Formats: sequence, C-alpha cells, structure tokens
Amino acid sequence: MFFYIFLILVAILIVANIKIVPQAEAYVIERLGAYHDTWHVGLHLKIPLIDRVAEIILLKEQVIDFRPQPVITKDNVTMSIDTVVFYQITDPKVYTYGVENPLSAIDNISTTTLRNIIGELELDETLTSRDVINTKMRSILDSATESWGIKVHRVEVKNIIPPAEIQDAMERQMKAERERREAILRAEGEKKSAILVAEGQKQSIILNAEAGKESAILLAEAKKEAAMREAEGEAAAILKVQEATAEGLKMLKKAAPDNKVISLKSLETLAEMANGQATKIIIPSEIQNLASLAVSLSEAMKDNKKKA
Repeated sequence: MFFYIFLILVAILIVANIKIVPQAEAYVIERLGAYHDTWHVGLHLKIPLIDRVAEIILLKEQVIDFRPQPVITKDNVTMSIDTVVFYQITDPKVYTYGVENPLSAIDNISTTTLRNIIGELELDETLTSRDVINTKMRSILDSATESWGIKVHRVEVKNIIPPAEIQDAMERQMKAERERREAILRAEGEKKSAILVAEGQKQSIILNAEAGKESAILLAEAKKEAAMREAEGEAAAILKVQEATAEGLKMLKKAAPDNKVISLKSLETLAEMANGQATKIIIPSEIQNLASLAVSLSEAMKDNKKKA
C-alpha cells in the first residue's frame, strides 16, 4: 500500500517538474544556487529540490516608453523630451546576471545620453535634427547594453516640448512666415495676371496689324487688278481703232478713188475741222485750189439763175 502511494507521489513530482518552454521564451536554470543552463523551446525535465527556474526571459523585441526628461540646449533653453527605445534580449544568462534591474539602467543611460546630445545642439537644431539624435542615442545605448545581453534596435524621439513662451514665439514666427508666403503668392499671381494681360494685348495688336497688312495687300492687289484690266481695255480699244483704221485704208486702197473723190473727202474733212474750236487752220495748197474752183462754180450757178 505504501509502495503505491510512493509511486503516485513520485509520478506527481516528476509531472510537476516537467517544463515546456514556449516559443520566444527562455528559462534560466540554477542548480543548487548556481547557473546551470538556459532552456529554449521544447520539453525539459527539472530535478526536484535541486534545479529551479531562476528567470523566464521574453525573447521578443520590446518597447520602453520613457517619461519626458528635462534637457538644456546649447543656447540655454530648457525643454522636455521623451524617447521610445526598441530593444531585444539576446543573451538570457548575461541579462539575468549582468546588471540589477536592466530596464532602470537603460532608462538612466538614455537620460544621460540624451542630455549630452541635446547639450551640443541649439534650439533650432534640436527641433530639426531628430534623425541625428535618434542615430546617436541608438549607437551609444547599443554599445552600453551589449554587456547586459540586450540589443537596442532603434531609438525614437517621441516628443520635443519647448517652454510655453518659446512655443508662442514659434507660433508667431510661423504665422508671420505663412503671411509672408501668402503675400508672395498673391504678388506672383498678380504679376502673372499682368503678364498674361499684356501678352493678350500684344497678341491683339499683332493680329490687328497683320489683319491691316493683309487688308492693305488685298486693296493694293484689287487696285492693281483694276488698273491692269483698265489698261487691257484701253489697249484693246486702241487695237480695235488701229484695226478699223487699217481696215479702212485697205478698203480705200481697193476702191482706188480718183482725185475728185479725194478732193471731195478733203472738203468734208475741212468742214468738220471748221466746226471745231481751232482758231487757226492750215489748208494745203491742193485744197486751196479746189476751194477756188468751188467758189467759181458757185458764182457761175448764181449768174445762170439770174439770167433765167
């Protein structure tokens, strides 16, 4: 009976000392008060009353959000800065036995490191140099925590809170800057508008000038065309007169007129010339003889009528 009870107690004791280490955790095991082993993922058996789990270490990347720290810049401006540190435990044994309260140690190192870095920067540089601050702090913290089995992956400056009067001055400065930019943009808009108006007027003047030029060219071409057609008409008329004259001369030549016909035609021409406005008429000698003959014939005809 006692044997069965003993077996049951042994079984319970063995089951109670079976440990299953989950993923992303590590167990630091001490045997008789001294470090013995580090258990990782899997099934492990602990010797009762001899072995004990000294520390359970989380191997995931962890985040520490430190409280705001008062720091003084190079130009003696006091401000508050809080940081966020992303770290991971890489050596459970060193982390367990390296330093008392590692998170408090990281907090203190982060504070002193931040004050040293900000002390070398002025206010404007502090507000615009977050990347520089992050890089320097990560490098310094990673080097300091390496001996504690901690790897610092990243450090971020979460907030930079300057004094109230500095904030008011910065807000006034930003307001003035915005007003200046607005004035510049308005002036540039008015300038572009004036340029566009002037360009439009220039284009209008150019188009009007081109239209006037084309109109003058068309008018000149019209006048030229009219003059050419008028000259062509006059030339055609002169040609017709010349052709008529030539045709008359041909007909006259074919008719072969005698001297009497020529004399009679000369008298008709003389009569037409006398009806004109000429004040002096030069009569050829042949026409003069013919005129004398005509006068003589006229007188003879009058005498014959009287005698009758």
